[in-house]
Amino acid sequence: MRVAFSFLVAGGLAVSATASSGGAVSGQSVDHGQMGQTWSIAEPDLLSVIKARLDHAAATGKLDQMNRQFAEKVKARVMRPVPVSGISPAEETRSWEFDPSIRIDKDIRDHKGNLIAVAGQRVNPLAAAALSKKLLFVDGDDPAEVEWAMKHGGDARAKIIFVDGSPFELMKAHQRRFYFDQDGRLTSYFGIRRTPALVEQRGDVLIVTEQAIARKGRGA
Repeated sequence: MRVAFSFLVAGGLAVSATASSGGAVSGQSVDHGQMGQTWSIAEPDLLSVIKARLDHAAATGKLDQMNRQFAEKVKARVMRPVPVSGISPAEETRSWEFDPSIRIDKDIRDHKGNLIAVAGQRVNPLAAAALSKKLLFVDGDDPAEVEWAMKHGGDARAKIIFVDGSPFELMKAHQRRFYFDQDGRLTSYFGIRRTPALVEQRGDVLIVTEQAIARKGRGA
């Protein structure tokens, strides 16, 4: 019994072999010619392409235009940050207690190695440092909310935090500091969903109040 088989190898050569029942194998190589046209890999350097495009943009003045547009966008975003999502005007007044205590994951020691808190212990930061100022959360584009916040005192007594609007514009008008709740971190932390809102300390807890106020065109 004779079995013939063939297979391809690199270089476009076909090798064939014939096996007999006695185990003898005969083989020969056959040149079938070029299997296909080949091309050298010619890929431009990415950095060179980028540099060429930047050079072209600089030569045509487009680069300066792009820089100006970028600077204007950054300035606009700083002057008026992205509003905190999910916040709406308070239509009714509600208050709740907020416990800022945290559970310690591992022992805490001072610089001398003295144990301050042990792992698993609950620690209330208000026991070490009181909330020095009231926190007032308002929509900076709502004059009624800003006026309500201003009545709680100056910079020494209250910190006014915007969830919308431009703190910088009102700084000039009122000659005091205003802040912004970037990414809604504070309102999310305290669970605030309506403004204006007040956070103040009472003993070892914080009291959070969403306050319904009189607004233009409607009552409190």
